[in-house]
Amino acid sequence: MNVRIQRALISVFDKTGIAVFAKALAEMGVEIISSGGTAKAIEAAGVKVRLVQEWTGFPEMLGHRVVTLHPKVHGGILALRDDPQHRADMARYGIQPVDLVCVGLYPFEQAIAKEGCRLDDAVEMIDIGGPAMVRAAAKNHKYVTVVTAGEQYQEVLAEMRKNKGAVSPALRSRLARAAFALTAHYDAAISHYLCQQAGEDFPDRISFSYTKAADLRYGENPHQQAAFYFGADAAEPCVGHASFLGGRPISYNNYFDANAALELVKEFDEPAVAIIKHSNPAGCAIDADLVEAYRKAYFGDVNAAMGGIIAVNRPVTTDLARAITATYRRWGKDRGAGGFYAEVVIAPGFKDGAVELIRAREGWGADVRLLETGELRGARNGEKFLRYIVGGLLVQDRDLLGLNESDWKVVTKRKPDDRQFADMRFAWLVCKHTKSNAIVLAKDRALLGAGAGQMSRVNSARLAGQIARAYAGGEGIDTRGCVLASDAFFPFPDSLDWAADVGATAVIEPGGSKKDDDVVARADELGLAMIFTGTRHFNH
Repeated sequence: MNVRIQRALISVFDKTGIAVFAKALAEMGVEIISSGGTAKAIEAAGVKVRLVQEWTGFPEMLGHRVVTLHPKVHGGILALRDDPQHRADMARYGIQPVDLVCVGLYPFEQAIAKEGCRLDDAVEMIDIGGPAMVRAAAKNHKYVTVVTAGEQYQEVLAEMRKNKGAVSPALRSRLARAAFALTAHYDAAISHYLCQQAGEDFPDRISFSYTKAADLRYGENPHQQAAFYFGADAAEPCVGHASFLGGRPISYNNYFDANAALELVKEFDEPAVAIIKHSNPAGCAIDADLVEAYRKAYFGDVNAAMGGIIAVNRPVTTDLARAITATYRRWGKDRGAGGFYAEVVIAPGFKDGAVELIRAREGWGADVRLLETGELRGARNGEKFLRYIVGGLLVQDRDLLGLNESDWKVVTKRKPDDRQFADMRFAWLVCKHTKSNAIVLAKDRALLGAGAGQMSRVNSARLAGQIARAYAGGEGIDTRGCVLASDAFFPFPDSLDWAADVGATAVIEPGGSKKDDDVVARADELGLAMIFTGTRHFNH
């Protein structure tokens, strides 16, 4: 049943476009009821407004905290027009029906995002009357149209013009769903903020609210539907809030892997490049020369790099753009038919000409997704890490621990030299971002090979050595003198034999195994330097 709009109650914090909307309603014969700044903005456009306090017979009070919290307001919104008892109550108490409610809530999230926002300031920006009216109108959408966003104004007006001042059930239902989603999001933001202020990281009830940014072609696999939602509290540069500079639409797997790549290069203060495939580092390197960092990263695993995600923690220069687009011709030699291509390049920015150079690359330049994050330096935020399981949700802190060197202990007779220390720092951070069981081999602050996601640690060590040997020798890279990092302790000494076999001279691992004494003894027998970090980085 289409419902003709005869009376509208309007109260918005953001006045953008509201006068135009109200004027269009008035021109279609709708009575406008409003108060405060909203009423003034509408009246300034020459639209007649009936004040809420005049309508209810009750003044605004408590510094504008109580304006619309009145039976005439909520009775007019909630009344069922076809219910005899409701109609009798309306007649008895002089309640007039409201057909359209347009509310823009106090911008709580914007308020708490401002530097210096105090708890008292935040509390004053918690809207009470607005959500109450929105929920009432959404509940009674059989008769009431609820408008909660400026982008809905023209859609409502267009339908009213089409239907002689009426709104269809389909649109009322859709607007009601959006309204309940809005109030749920609003309450979740308030709850989250108050818990943060109280230092309560894991409350008895927890809510997370995200806003849909895009529908995706499919999920991890073509038979799975998917969409991308972004959160409001990502205070640091991230994939979720990156600017899309073009290319093919971003897929579910692109988002997942781009996040993994960006989080890895964020670990380094020096210029860094990572190439990620299936959320694992196929290559990673740091170097004062950004192009050299990319070249070294490419040789971590050139087969896996094909179709991977490239992340850089510095703006992409024209020289780096040329290097990326010329990778196959300059360095790839005969590895893989068709040459190298990337799915995504994500960076803080792209300098003049870099985008055009990448786009001009024949074969894939027009398709590669380019994401710009803005400056990466600065504090990492404390949002929770979520993982869904059937029937529940696992919630934990993000693993933001980097180089906790004050806890590191050299446990072998041989001490690492400066070069080994530099490589161990690098390898430890790369290992943190590699799926468990994780083993990383590195040299000259570049990834030589990684064993990821194996069920046994010794197989990860074996795999890392195989990859390092496969791609290092032909490019003038010698694996001898490399270092090995393990994300968790060695349950047995056998992985050290694989480390020594590939030429490793130093090992960094958490320690804490019942076999630590045996592991250290074997390291001494092999002439290895070894550090226990006292911290593990499982990454399931």
